[in-house]
Amino acid sequence: MVYVFLAEGFEEIEALTPVDLMRRAGLEVGLAGVGGLEITGSHGISVKADLLAEEADMAQAEAIVLPGGMPGTLNLEHSSAVQESIDNCVGKGVLVAAICAAPSILGHKGLLQGKKATAFPKFQQELEGAVLSADYVCQDGNILTARGMGVSTQFGLKLVELLISKEKSDELRDSIQWES
Repeated sequence: MVYVFLAEGFEEIEALTPVDLMRRAGLEVGLAGVGGLEITGSHGISVKADLLAEEADMAQAEAIVLPGGMPGTLNLEHSSAVQESIDNCVGKGVLVAAICAAPSILGHKGLLQGKKATAFPKFQQELEGAVLSADYVCQDGNILTARGMGVSTQFGLKLVELLISKEKSDELRDSIQWES
């Protein structure tokens, strides 16, 4: 199960594009709502979560995804369920993916020390101890970071590659007519 955490003010495309791509690839994806089951994004689009963040079963987690957006990122960071999920995944070597402003959460936790990472340029100074990457999507070990909404498809395809295979990601890329 891949858990995508949604908090009030999340960036809709950064959350839903990867969800769509992972589900097209056959992955089981659960939308985990912080503070409720109906979560409204930063552009006024409401999404019904599948479960509450506190109900995410980290024993079943293949990955967690933290979309950016404001104040969504701050709301994710202030959630004890999200913080515990990050700690659990990091402790087990499970993939932790964050895009746009959300990599700042990992930076504030000290999880990017010596790791290559990226974020939306305005938030790169929050990636405490990271080796800043010029890449739009950047993987270092079990941490995947990305710059922002414009690379949501690349981010989603990389999640499919890491969780299934490069072949599946390439097949999906072709099926959606994504130019690489």
